[in-house]
Order: sequence, then C-alpha cells, then structure tokens
Amino acid sequence: MDWGPFAQQMAALARDLLKQESVDATLERITASATELVGGCDAAGILILHGTAVETLAATDPLVLESDRLQERSGEGPCFDAARTADGERVFRIPDLTAERQRWPGYAPGARALGVGSMMGFLLYTDEEELGALNLYSRAPGAFDDDGELAGWLLASHSAVAFSGARTQAQLEHAVATRHSIGEAMGILMGSRALPEEQAFDVLRRYSQENNNKLREVARRLCEHGELD
Repeated sequence: MDWGPFAQQMAALARDLLKQESVDATLERITASATELVGGCDAAGILILHGTAVETLAATDPLVLESDRLQERSGEGPCFDAARTADGERVFRIPDLTAERQRWPGYAPGARALGVGSMMGFLLYTDEEELGALNLYSRAPGAFDDDGELAGWLLASHSAVAFSGARTQAQLEHAVATRHSIGEAMGILMGSRALPEEQAFDVLRRYSQENNNKLREVARRLCEHGELD
C-alpha cells in the first residue's frame, strides 16, 4: 500500500464530503469512495438497525441490499453485529464466508450463494453517537488484507464525522423551516381571528392534540390552505 497517494486522496475526500448538499449525497459519496480507495472492494453500503429491522443506505450494488435483507431475515451476520451498539465489533474482517458457517449458520451459506467472498465492516461512530456500520464486500475470498483494513478504518473515521455533521445540518435546517412555518401559521390566525400571539399558538397546539397531528403538519396545512378545517 502506497500511503502517500492514499493520504492525498483522503484529504481531498474530506473536503469533498463537506461540499455535499444532503445527507443522502454525503452517504453516497462515502460508499463510492470505499470502492475507489480500498483495494478489493467491489461494493459498499451503510447498514442501520432499528430494533431488528434493517435499513440500507447508499448501496453501490444490489449485492449489498440482498446481503442486508438476508441478515435481517436470519437475525445474524457480521454487518448486523457491527451495527449493534451494545455488543458489536467496531471493526470486522471476514476473509472467507465459507469458513463462517458455524458462526452465522443462517447467513454465511446464503451470502456465499449471493456471491460474497469476503467482507469488512466498520462501526460509524463519534464521541457523541453511533451511526450505523459501513460495510465493504468483495466477490473474491481473501480480498482484504491488513492494509485494506487500515484504509477502511481511516475512511470510516472520516465518514462518521461527515455523516454526523450532515445529519446535524439537516436537522437544523428542518428545525428552522418548522419554526418559520409555525410562525407563519400563527400570523395567519392572528390576522384572521384577531388573536394575540399566545392564543394563536394555543389554537395550533389544541388542534394538533385533538386531531393527533404533529404541530408542524398543522402549521403547514394552515399555511397552504389558509384555514385549519
């Protein structure tokens, strides 16, 4: 592994990730970079667990989706384990799926049938949160070596920071948009019903509770239609 060019590529990637305009675009750049920067990587994706349900993000190949669905059905597998925050491995490398039948009897044979030869996975985390697992696939057994694992870990470390930052930015933008929408809806009620600010907000809040709708949805509806009913 020639680490000089790799370091330059990682520096360029760090700047490129900051330029992405959405969380989805950030994740797609991360997984595409895995296939470009990590030797032997044929496909990559990010797996997030919601209880026992699997969400696959930014898969570069249908193989990733099929593997994740197989892990969800069997309730086991390396990516499944890596995404578990309680007892998951932060880094895993599986040189040959055919040798893992005892460890994951419900997953390993099916994965090999899908064409998975070897895998690596990295927990995406910062000091504040754990975000999921970046998983790398090769169709050939023994495709990942120590250098590949180190390259993947460096990529995952940059990726976790970028993922967290992009998600925080999206949440802030959503919060600002929601606040603006609620303020606009209150203004409509204050003008149409001659209400003071607090009473206008109470009208929105009561309507939200009585109709089991989120406040931001009530505000959006009022802004679009000019009335609540």
